[in-house]
Amino acid sequence: MTSSGSERKRPARKYVIASLVVASALVGGAAVASVSGDDAKGQEQRTDGLPQQTDPITRQDLSSRTQVDGTLGYSKERKLNGGAPGTLTWLPGTGAVIRLNEALYEADGAKVWLLYGERPMYRKLKAGDKGPDVRQLKQNLRDLGYGAGLVVDEEFTSGTQEALKRWQKDHGLKQTGQTGPEQIAFAPSSVRVQKKEATVGDQTGPGRPVLTVTGAEREVRIKLDVSDADLAKPGTGVEITLPGGDKVKGKVASVDRSASSDEKDQGGGQEQSAKVTARVTFDDPAQVKGIDQAPVTVELKGETHQNVLTVPVNALLALPAGGFGVQVVEGGKAREVPVKLGLFGQGRVEVSGSGLKEGMKVGVPTT
Repeated sequence: MTSSGSERKRPARKYVIASLVVASALVGGAAVASVSGDDAKGQEQRTDGLPQQTDPITRQDLSSRTQVDGTLGYSKERKLNGGAPGTLTWLPGTGAVIRLNEALYEADGAKVWLLYGERPMYRKLKAGDKGPDVRQLKQNLRDLGYGAGLVVDEEFTSGTQEALKRWQKDHGLKQTGQTGPEQIAFAPSSVRVQKKEATVGDQTGPGRPVLTVTGAEREVRIKLDVSDADLAKPGTGVEITLPGGDKVKGKVASVDRSASSDEKDQGGGQEQSAKVTARVTFDDPAQVKGIDQAPVTVELKGETHQNVLTVPVNALLALPAGGFGVQVVEGGKAREVPVKLGLFGQGRVEVSGSGLKEGMKVGVPTT
């Protein structure tokens, strides 16, 4: 173990400074901590050998918690291209949210409607066609109430044609029973208009960007050191502190396991730390406030050890023979008890050792 200061003889009992131990790393379930300072420094000493202050050993569930900075925004943005050639006659406003069966934009006076699907609308769909895009169309028609009893498969049948005609009638379109990019655009879910890539009066068509869109739901993106990546497994619950100070619950939605260098370190001549990126979603999106790209704090709960004995981190002693201990105070006397360290978290550390019991008093440095 190492300690700061001169080479002259010091008192054997040295309290571990909490602010330094918090930086310790767990190795095989035990902690590796650095030690600095002692209980005598800057404090009036008792003459009876008892500590100035004590704290009880507590039995509790202990969790390691990690706070990371995040950015409040929306899901991944992408460009939405035009369908059939024409002149743009209407565009939604920036920030508008377009949902299922709502108009995305208008060309030559005809609206292009949003339906849900992973595959883009890239061709005209008609009777006899087959493919996953046909399945998407049939699923939407049934979900919207135009295809009761319609079998959702990859074949454009006469039933698909009749359901499509009913949809076209309700949208003021010619009831042709066939459709394509001039009428429909597919997206995985609702979209939010991030910005306009064109203006009313511009020409549009295949390959020409009309809008930049994102997902409609708010999310947070965080970057973690590769060594902390296991703290952010998909489904892990988190607490997010919003720009106004409100705390809300969420969970890790996904983790990009492709490590990249932290951009903040680039160009500074320092070693770059490898990071992984995680997406965090909200349990109740209605609670979320804050502008796009606002900074937030995300607390990851990490590992939990249940029903363990804990002491304050600064109650730990560096023992002369090596290892750690605590100063137990009983019956007006103090004795050192070696301990094995476990999980660190919330300013406390898990301890185990012979004779340790819940409620025992241990010495801690005065503040």
